[in-house]
Amino acid sequence: MKIDKSTLILPLPSDELFERKEKNWRLKLPEDFKSFLKENNGGKPVIDTFSCKENGHEYAIDRFLCILENPKNNENDLGVYDIDVTLTQLEDRLTDNEDLIGAEILPIAVLFAGDFVCLDFREDNTHPCVCVWSHEESGELEPVTYMTASSFGEFISLLS
Repeated sequence: MKIDKSTLILPLPSDELFERKEKNWRLKLPEDFKSFLKENNGGKPVIDTFSCKENGHEYAIDRFLCILENPKNNENDLGVYDIDVTLTQLEDRLTDNEDLIGAEILPIAVLFAGDFVCLDFREDNTHPCVCVWSHEESGELEPVTYMTASSFGEFISLLS
């Protein structure tokens, strides 16, 4: 998969920043996802469409989300694409557990029309699958997702 390097959101995340985010979210990010963000933080893919396994729909990625130290201080106003900013906006629409501390469904890319590609940790806290989260179908404590790939690596291969 190729990313348009002119669309990256800088600075690129460090190992220390990943460690803090994983602690806050109470999950372990896949190594291939962390490696991807270290090179492509917030970038737009050149090939941006993929088919979802579960529902057969075609989706278009606007851009991948990023991880920033301080999204409010991002010079080019692209801090709105930070994963934590997105989590704050979607809050309890990404879980069915009102007592959850951390994250279960982690948005990683913005799709056309307001949906998101997410890492889904609900079944396995160390090996998430990739799903599409539907903003129109999801309600408070009622997330609606569609399985897309069994891993981040498999998802990336859909964009090649």
